[in-house]
Amino acid sequence: MNKEEKENWRYIQYRMDEEGFNYCFDGYGNWEEIKDDEFHKLRLNYLESAKLLRDYINKKNEEFDFN
Repeated sequence: MNKEEKENWRYIQYRMDEEGFNYCFDGYGNWEEIKDDEFHKLRLNYLESAKLLRDYINKKNEEFDFN
């Protein structure tokens, strides 16, 4: 691992700590500077799972009349 790669990984850790895990991956950026297929696979799986969970919760709330 070269110096740039190390800095990129440290930056991800910093962003997770400062912005929160979800925003780090859902709102901050797509991390194209990270050249790691497993990272991007896991990141995309996380985003898809978060979307599915959000949609499920919204659907459940629509089933109930809260008005």
